[in-house]
Amino acid sequence: MKIGMITDSLGELSLDELLDTAAQLGIEELEFAGGNWSPAPHLALDPLLDSAEARREFTASLAGHGITLSALNCSGNPVHPGEHGRRHHEITRKTIALAGLMGVDRVVMMSGCPGGPGDANANWVTTCWPPEMATILAYQWDEVLIPFWRDLAAYANQHGVRKLCLELHAHQNVYSVDTFFRLRDAVGDTVGVNFDPSHLMWMGADPLAAIAALGDSIYHVHAKDARIEPAARRNGRLETRPTTEWADRAWNYVTLGHGNDEAWWRRFCAALAAAGYDDVLSIEHEDMALPPLEGVAQSVALLRRVMPAQA
Repeated sequence: MKIGMITDSLGELSLDELLDTAAQLGIEELEFAGGNWSPAPHLALDPLLDSAEARREFTASLAGHGITLSALNCSGNPVHPGEHGRRHHEITRKTIALAGLMGVDRVVMMSGCPGGPGDANANWVTTCWPPEMATILAYQWDEVLIPFWRDLAAYANQHGVRKLCLELHAHQNVYSVDTFFRLRDAVGDTVGVNFDPSHLMWMGADPLAAIAALGDSIYHVHAKDARIEPAARRNGRLETRPTTEWADRAWNYVTLGHGNDEAWWRRFCAALAAAGYDDVLSIEHEDMALPPLEGVAQSVALLRRVMPAQA
């Protein structure tokens, strides 16, 4: 396995500063966001699409630091009703097209979440009651999600991108092992998983059991931890406080080792290896209580201790 990072983790750095820092930390692969929910601090999507020379210069900068591209990322909601969804759909297609031009076969993203019939906003259904929830879900899956993903998988394949890596995330129709396989069974194996254990942690699933169930459909991995806080005992894990109010939340994203101990992360790597995954662990720093560089450095150090020894 190799240590990577999504570059938004150090989004305040310039590209040159980022590459110097990543090389100093021993990070071998980087994941760059093209837009949507990311401000894309290190990748200019349109200039790179328009210029082969710009693409060559970009990849040469990485190579000069001993770094390769693990994936491009365009996480957003391209099936959101209205103009919001249209903008995200455009960035999604552009990111996939750029990945193809740069010889990158993986794009990290999320499934998206439509509204119900006539809704102006996305509607994440998480219960079977009241009865209209079933109607909304049927519309979302049969009328919007499955047709959209069949089309997008075909588009990706036309551009040489064979792996669309979906993050199992809240407020998405694909947020669990079963919902992932529901989409994959309808769309095909272009759709795989970007496995981020932190979301499953706060939603109450066992990430290690999920890895075993997903097997070779895991195409990319985010290394991110979560911690269930004392407030969860009285409020449960559903949480609407902003992440900046981390001291009062029921759960928080934290630096590796601050939620689950080193022994757990060793089991995590072993579970990935048993599932046949021997690829990048892309650090995603979203810990509000630690400066980004300190959090990334701690995460790199922990991964070095827990990853399987290289043959």
